[in-house]
Amino acid sequence: MHINKKDLLSNFELYLGGLFITVTVVIVIMNVFTRYFLHFTFFWTEEIAVGCFVWTIFLGATGAFKKKNLMGVDILMQVTKGVSRKIFVLINSIVMSIITIWMGITSYGYVSSSTKITAALEISYQFITVSIVIAFALMSIYSLITLFKSIKAFFVKEEISEVK
Repeated sequence: MHINKKDLLSNFELYLGGLFITVTVVIVIMNVFTRYFLHFTFFWTEEIAVGCFVWTIFLGATGAFKKKNLMGVDILMQVTKGVSRKIFVLINSIVMSIITIWMGITSYGYVSSSTKITAALEISYQFITVSIVIAFALMSIYSLITLFKSIKAFFVKEEISEVK
């Protein structure tokens, strides 16, 4: 399998999420094998698996957000045409930008004030929860790009289906 550089850079959050889910699966399989066949477990596997899974979730959500693959109510897109559709797309882009930026700021406050450490490895939960900050920072960037595109599309005379 050959991955070109452009695809890797444009989908880095999905490749990184894939790496984290791979680590999760390998660690869980290894732990099950050692528990049932060798009768011992590694003390750190659950923490690493959960941490990698959290990273996978937030990186996957970011990739889905960027590609507009998240579930949404698109009834207004189906029933509107022309200027009203452009207005709806613009309002939606503004709201999404505000929400993602606010969530990014809020998650940064949460992560930076965290003093909790993991039980087995005694590492800071910040290594795990910083995935939330990174996810919302990327979503903020993607929603601002969509906002600028929707502002540009608002002033164009042609019909828009959705700002990609």
